[in-house]
Amino acid sequence: MAEEREEINGGRGFSMDSTESRWVIQEEDEDASDIEDYDADLRLRGHASVLDSEEDEENAEQKLVRTGPRIDSFDVEALEDISVGKKIVLAFQTLGIVFGDVGTSPLYTFSVMFRKAPINGNEDILGALSLVLYTLILIPLLKYVLVVLWANDDGEGGTFALYSLICRHAKVSLLPNQLPSDARISSFRLKVPSPELERSLKIKERLESSLTLKKTILILVLAGTSMVIANGVVTPAMSVLSSVGGLKVGVDAIKQDEVVMISVACLIILFSVQKYGTSKVGLAVGPALFIWFCSLAGIGIYNLVKYNSSVLRAFNPIHIYYFFKRNSTKAWYSLGGCLLCATGSEAMFADLCYFSVRSVQLTFVFLVLPCLLLGYLGQAAYLMENHADAGQAFFSSVPSGAFWPTFLIANIAALIASRAMTTATFSCIKQSTALGCFPRLKIIHTSRKFMGQIYIPVLNWFLLAVSLVLVCSISSIDEIGNAYGIAELGVMMMTTILVTLVMLLIWQLHIIIVLSFLVVFLGLELTFFSSVLWSVTDGSWIILVFAVIMFFIMYVWNYGSNLKYETEVKQKLSMDLMRELGCNLGTIRAPGIGLLYNELVKGIPAIFGHFLTTLPAIHSMIIFVSIKYVPVPVVPQSERFLFRRVCPKSYHIFRCIARYGYKDVRKENHQTFEQLLIESLEKFIRREAQERSLESDGDEDTDSEDAYSGSRVLIAPNGSVYSLGVPLLADFKDTINPVLEASTSEVESLGSPNAPVFDAEQSLERELSFIHKAKESGVVYLLGHGDIRARKDSWFIKKLLINYFYAFLRKNCRRGITTLSVPHSHLMQVSMTYMV
Repeated sequence: MAEEREEINGGRGFSMDSTESRWVIQEEDEDASDIEDYDADLRLRGHASVLDSEEDEENAEQKLVRTGPRIDSFDVEALEDISVGKKIVLAFQTLGIVFGDVGTSPLYTFSVMFRKAPINGNEDILGALSLVLYTLILIPLLKYVLVVLWANDDGEGGTFALYSLICRHAKVSLLPNQLPSDARISSFRLKVPSPELERSLKIKERLESSLTLKKTILILVLAGTSMVIANGVVTPAMSVLSSVGGLKVGVDAIKQDEVVMISVACLIILFSVQKYGTSKVGLAVGPALFIWFCSLAGIGIYNLVKYNSSVLRAFNPIHIYYFFKRNSTKAWYSLGGCLLCATGSEAMFADLCYFSVRSVQLTFVFLVLPCLLLGYLGQAAYLMENHADAGQAFFSSVPSGAFWPTFLIANIAALIASRAMTTATFSCIKQSTALGCFPRLKIIHTSRKFMGQIYIPVLNWFLLAVSLVLVCSISSIDEIGNAYGIAELGVMMMTTILVTLVMLLIWQLHIIIVLSFLVVFLGLELTFFSSVLWSVTDGSWIILVFAVIMFFIMYVWNYGSNLKYETEVKQKLSMDLMRELGCNLGTIRAPGIGLLYNELVKGIPAIFGHFLTTLPAIHSMIIFVSIKYVPVPVVPQSERFLFRRVCPKSYHIFRCIARYGYKDVRKENHQTFEQLLIESLEKFIRREAQERSLESDGDEDTDSEDAYSGSRVLIAPNGSVYSLGVPLLADFKDTINPVLEASTSEVESLGSPNAPVFDAEQSLERELSFIHKAKESGVVYLLGHGDIRARKDSWFIKKLLINYFYAFLRKNCRRGITTLSVPHSHLMQVSMTYMV
């Protein structure tokens, strides 16, 4: 076993030989050596060393154990073991994918600010410039680049990555499908970088015991995700409309209607090229964005030299005080425009799955930020002598000889910049889908090298449609800018709260540092938010309505999914029922393997009874397969499948939990999936044979932990009722016995305790041979579709949510089996409706 652990650790690229130690929480019955035993999930421990029931899990005492170090999100970058050349390529791609949004903000920031607070003197320009400079330094640089990026979940960023990180450290997920074995996944446990454990454990205990806090965290995450999706709508509208608006400076005959029409055409082109993938598009537009940032810096330096270099005084924050003192309410209104200089900051974090932390940090600090500062300084220098051009500050400040080249590159940059939040939206939707908070959609992986680069066709065209509606209905840059600020600030505030929780729970920083982060950044964002909310009635309310709709969809899906799972848990079949049916399950066991897909991770699903009453025969081997997403980015392939024996050995019924991280790519076809599953099953049986607990499989198995006292009859879909005491196929009673003898790997049965016991090796070989013969006979996928309906005596709101909204979403989303591309000849489906 030590050799196996050494091989696994070597594969991950780090060593456990370091003398550095860490603290982890260990269950009372968990052996310290098993903390590093990644293969523990594939074996069956004797007596009570495994927590086999939810009740045992909840009642288990916990203690702290000092172990070797483990790499976690505080140390790992998004992409490991990549060459210097690839790092340079990734840094170049970040220009087009991550920084396009914040890079095009000089097109409209000053224009929106000075429309809300008109220039009354040069001191106003200095004050507005000082506001912009320190907003850039505080939010994108200090908050995101230096702090938030380190809160990634093994390279994944965004609100759901933060939620996953918190769920992995504390049981705050509302879906009751957590298993003790999940914590043994090699990428699950977290290193604790601070000895201050008492406060963290108290917070953890409080979070796990309070349903209200769990729901509050989920609502914050859903609200942040809805704002990310809203950003994916308003970002293209704002960037494209502002860049095309430069035509009114170069051509006097161009009116606003023509600008809107051209913007619509550009948006259609933009979303049409999205399907070609992030990697291809990023490489194609990386040079364009590089030229754009160089142009910003060049124009800024030119204006500083030609007009007024005294704007450098704006680095003195006292000018912010003077700005508010002279303009008071108007200065407060202008904060909504000032925030536009920091839009796209969330994209640096949300798009982290596409690139490494270092590539994002280095590109921002050494290229993006200096160019942006020079660009804003140059515009302010020009406005010091040209107050009347504040409405189109950027294009008016461009030298006449460079206007058309700059206009062309600005439009190209704006088109590509609009994709920043679109790609971030794709990432968040994929994460939320994996964690059960969004209906399943078709996801296309656009890169063979980097699994995080994805494209969601339905969402892409949906964002295009809403963006077109926004541009056509609200053509004013001021109103769209206000909507932009609402969406951006919404996700910023959610990120601040979640990162604060990560600081307390996982990083365990000093309380003064945590409070300083929360007070400074949340206070700053609330101040900006108060400004944009004051102008919400001017048309920007549309984006709020859109965000509320997206929040409603996610909440209804999560509520319905949790309710469905809880109902399936309550109605699962008892082990007493299975014992009374016997090893032939009261029917004929035909050669072959049946993979019954269900979401339950414990117990026998009630829909299995429908298969028994509906089908004339059942397969000689049954495997309950549950596709489960655990709160980690990636589950190693060697730890993918978790097997347990459901019934006594002669039943040939197993449970397989196929565990995936929210970043994992499920691209395997059904043949590959079957091969991996059978190989893992054989490993499990060999490992089980090594343990001296075969005689207790029927009594101490995980899935038999609670003798559920449910109904003693099976009800078929057609309404027929079958008594448990009578075989389902009584006419075939004479033929059942030979089938039993042929289908069991051990003659021992429940009713014959004195039956002869075979040699362990001979028993193992017979069972493996039985599996091979069943595999050769064929594999059939048994799909049990469980729907839910609200009871007649339920509240009206519950009936509305479950019977209409959730049913509509479930009907129009993709089935989980779709990704395996199983032929229809290998499928058998049975539906069942639960009343909740």
